[in-house]
Amino acid sequence: MRMARQFLSFATLGLPLLLSGCFFFRRIRHLPVPEPPSNVLTVTPEQLIAQLNRRWDAFTSLTATVDIQATQFKSEQGVEKEYTTFRANILMRKPGMLRVYGRVPVIGTEMFDMASDGENFTLYIPHYEKAYEGPDTLTKKSSSMMENLRPGFFYDAMVVRGIPPDDTYSVTADSETVEGVKRKHLLLIPEYILNITRPTSGSRQLTPVRVITFHRSDLLPYEQDLYDSEGNEETIVTYANYQAFGFGPYPQTITIKRPLESFQLELAIEKITENMNLNNDQFVVKVPPGTKIQHLQ
Repeated sequence: MRMARQFLSFATLGLPLLLSGCFFFRRIRHLPVPEPPSNVLTVTPEQLIAQLNRRWDAFTSLTATVDIQATQFKSEQGVEKEYTTFRANILMRKPGMLRVYGRVPVIGTEMFDMASDGENFTLYIPHYEKAYEGPDTLTKKSSSMMENLRPGFFYDAMVVRGIPPDDTYSVTADSETVEGVKRKHLLLIPEYILNITRPTSGSRQLTPVRVITFHRSDLLPYEQDLYDSEGNEETIVTYANYQAFGFGPYPQTITIKRPLESFQLELAIEKITENMNLNNDQFVVKVPPGTKIQHLQ
């Protein structure tokens, strides 16, 4: 006990000396200093929302040619499976019409054809001579996670929607440090983080809807997290390498992650055109007679 008290007294007296650096040699290491961007824009939350809504209001339709890389994750086994990249064409029109048809790699024949009128969708897979039909809004979950997918998540990933009047929001300023191309070269990325919520009926609780991250170098969205009605994170979308495609900046790479289904789609944009005239019949899948059709709820 006496030795313990002596040690405690020594530690108590020695701690200030240790903190002050007396009687100790110090070693100084030079750490990489994050480099801030040359241009940092500052706007009010209202200005950020107004810009987002202007971009959404100006959008009417979109056509794109993309290469899609699909990856499936099996976390319980600690493995991931990458599928061969395939070419796809995408058509979109407000308010929620979508058409995506993919082609078999190398061969170029039709892999699948999916269309939605904003309320119901049809997915046709020629190889299996099978088609799926169902509502865009999931009404009953299936034991098969892939059958729970609806076209809406793809539409919401391709274009960042504006904010409806009934949704509430808050904006915070933050920064992220990322590694640059050069070794030990860090970049400081100032950001605005827009949290969008919706009042819960009969409660004071706010339900999360979306979280959008903007880089303050150009005030463009670089990430969008979307939540379901129960507050689960359904989709994580990242946008990279913005380029001018004639109508304005659009990301060359869009990565769509679906945590609940454990898969990811990475889209490399080759060509994109905005605000073309698209007819209703361009959003119809022609299912051949005799095809087995499974109806989803």
